[in-house]
Amino acid sequence: MQRPHLDYDPALEPRRVRAALVWGLGLPSCPPSAEAFPELAELLTRVRTTGEAFLSVPRKTAVRDMLRYGNYKPAGRAKPSSEYLLAAALEGSFPLVNGPVDVNNAASLAYGYPASIFDLAKTGPELRLSRGCAGESYIFNPSGQEIALEDLLLVRRQVAGRWEACGNPVKDAMATKVFAECRDVAGVIYAPITEDSRDLASCATFFAELLRSRCGAADAGWIIV
Repeated sequence: MQRPHLDYDPALEPRRVRAALVWGLGLPSCPPSAEAFPELAELLTRVRTTGEAFLSVPRKTAVRDMLRYGNYKPAGRAKPSSEYLLAAALEGSFPLVNGPVDVNNAASLAYGYPASIFDLAKTGPELRLSRGCAGESYIFNPSGQEIALEDLLLVRRQVAGRWEACGNPVKDAMATKVFAECRDVAGVIYAPITEDSRDLASCATFFAELLRSRCGAADAGWIIV
């Protein structure tokens, strides 16, 4: 599988987001997680020790401002996934899914940036940052629940010559999620363009290193787009 590529829909200008594209290719397997890997276990301990203050107010505010656009309001059930992960960590209900998903969630929790992860066999290598259109939605869980995408920042894949939504900073599409048969993944980290890019680079490095060390990726890396 070739490395993925991410570009921006021209309609996003002026941009509020700076994204990092992360990849992990040649995974040996993605079995369900039996327990948290050591770096995640240590992170969860730090979060519980620190409490709500683990996610700084400036970072939380900047991420929400990045997503606030048109009819989309990043609050309640529509808040960024990074906030859901913090709440789950504090409640002792942090989700353990499989290696790549757990790595994605660990990076998001550690830095307070929402992130998506995709099975590259399902998305293809070409990805695009865009915004949801009126009436657009997709299914995000096995129960068939849908999320409305109007005005929401999102990632699209190419399907039959058109750009189809497959992920966003709140919930990713069921159609491109990572399961046991996955062998190549792409992750997208969404960061406010108003912030120093060094934190995003650190987050992407952490993400890619864990894809290699904990998931066994033969090729792992990242780029800020």
